[in-house]
Amino acid sequence: MRADAERNRERVLAAARDLFAEQGLDASTNEIARRAGVGVATLFRRFPTRDDLVGAVFADRMSAYVTATDEALADPDPWHGFCGYIERVCRMQADDRGFADVLTLTFPTANALEDDRNRAAEALGVLLDRAKESGQLRQDFTHQDVPLILMANAGVVTATRNAAPDAWKRLVGFLIQAFAAEAAQPLPEPPTPRQMYRALMRLSD
Repeated sequence: MRADAERNRERVLAAARDLFAEQGLDASTNEIARRAGVGVATLFRRFPTRDDLVGAVFADRMSAYVTATDEALADPDPWHGFCGYIERVCRMQADDRGFADVLTLTFPTANALEDDRNRAAEALGVLLDRAKESGQLRQDFTHQDVPLILMANAGVVTATRNAAPDAWKRLVGFLIQAFAAEAAQPLPEPPTPRQMYRALMRLSD
């Protein structure tokens, strides 16, 4: 890649990263190109689809998400690891509105991003099993409950970002207490994996 083309690519990524963090993934490609100081055609030469752009912008964030899951799994206390994972990922959402969106959507053509998501999902499944086996996580907690948590937190982060930026911490505190086995009461059935995938796809549209 020529030096000027590489500079343009980095300018587009920097502009997209800033705008996604400020506005979420609704930020327009026209605005991204304008802030980067390039034409829209240049943006699309570098990133032919929105999934390509999102995948490039959030590659490091998704890698950090995988790391958060791996480190939670390495915690010798399964409950502490689980709670730490929930708090850490929700904080990542609070720190970056765009990433809050990424964690509640799916991007079928952003292969590297989705590969990282799948790696994290596999580790998360083991983390949940360990926390249940320890007797500390309620037995009816399922893998499908995690995107529900992230959707709820993303909504709180968006609604309170300017007026009460730490409000998400209270939500997460309430949720973690509700996840404890000692607090368990009967709940409605969780969504199926297929239903959650369809929900994530619909949000991506």
